[in-house]
Amino acid sequence: MAVIQYNDKQLKLLARLMRAEAEGDGQLGMLLVGNVGVNRVKGDCLDFKDINTIERMVYQSPGGFEATTKGYFYQAAREKDIELARKVLKGNRYDPAEVSLWFFKPSGPCPAQWFNQYNSGRFKSHCFYSPTYSDCSSVY
Repeated sequence: MAVIQYNDKQLKLLARLMRAEAEGDGQLGMLLVGNVGVNRVKGDCLDFKDINTIERMVYQSPGGFEATTKGYFYQAAREKDIELARKVLKGNRYDPAEVSLWFFKPSGPCPAQWFNQYNSGRFKSHCFYSPTYSDCSSVY
């Protein structure tokens, strides 16, 4: 059973986002990006109030994803990308993004905080940041 509602178009959109943001970090990197996306839809908190669909999450502005604004969100979802998106939509969570709402690719080490959120870990090129339970309990 899915943790958020979606249709085939939304599944492919999430898969495209995961590929565009983290293909260079491999399958786990893509799954981590998927966790962040699903968490934003589930969250209804902080910067993500009324972000209640995959489309709203993907195209949120400001506060959305770099891939949608920098021109590398053009590739179609492949079957393997779609399978990864299905995993996160079913509720599979991966460390360090289990409850993360943000990630970014720093030029150096991960800062301990980013926009007042604490670093939950790094995977390859991306640092992940999670809200506190009191800020956003719906992602926990």
